[in-house]
Amino acid sequence: MKIAPLHPDGTECEPRGQPSGKPRDPASGCAGRRSYAVVCSACGLVRDRHGLRVLAEPAQTRHRDSHKTTLVPATR
Repeated sequence: MKIAPLHPDGTECEPRGQPSGKPRDPASGCAGRRSYAVVCSACGLVRDRHGLRVLAEPAQTRHRDSHKTTLVPATR
């Protein structure tokens, strides 16, 4: 499960950009980072996009916790 930086069109922003979200190399063709989303390998895109990475982290934790199995009491 990861937090992926997204372009304005919703595609994942692969090249590393500046802290402002702008691409380091303007000639790269990258539109720059606009938002972040939690991406689960089993479920795909989880919930809404977030403007800051720090706001996506609680959604990542909640979704990860939803995948944990509940413990079943042992029977004798």
